[in-house]
Amino acid sequence: MDYKILIYILLTSVFVNNYVLQRFLGICPFLGVSKKLDQATGMGISVIFVMIMATAATWPVQKYILEPLGLGYLQTILFILIIATLVQFIEIALKKFIPALHKSLGVYLPLITTNCAVLGVTINNITDGYNFIESMVSSLGCGLGFLLAMVLFSGVRSRIEGSDVPEAFKGLPITLVAASIVSLAFFGFGGIVDNLFA
Repeated sequence: MDYKILIYILLTSVFVNNYVLQRFLGICPFLGVSKKLDQATGMGISVIFVMIMATAATWPVQKYILEPLGLGYLQTILFILIIATLVQFIEIALKKFIPALHKSLGVYLPLITTNCAVLGVTINNITDGYNFIESMVSSLGCGLGFLLAMVLFSGVRSRIEGSDVPEAFKGLPITLVAASIVSLAFFGFGGIVDNLFA
């Protein structure tokens, strides 16, 4: 296996095809949980773990069950069920075996069930034609990109809260403007990553 391809997939997943800032998936937790750094970090780490586990569960189902049986049209429904079930099992296991971690994650695990970025990663890995290893690397990169976006935006939001914002922009409007500016900053990574592997 060519490690250069894996590094390229990882870097493009984190910076170029960032699921929050470029593909606009997972916006709800991005706007809702990014007010404080510890919450943003907790959510980001949880999403990394769930994205990797979801890909490990859905890729074999697609390749060894849905495609051979001609049931590809059930992909979205089945992937949603797999992700929701997986998150519930993870929550139950953490509650039983690692209660401290379960308590620290709190509401983040149930929120991940409805995070469309997790579903998007599992479907895009299939659509992009990745093999299992490439899909796992892509999921890791997408999770790291989600964490990066959450941590960066929590810093931006902390600066916004201390700023004098015009009355019409207070609250959600200034948050959306700031998110669009952070998103624009990530467009520059496309050329950089491509030049590294040219």
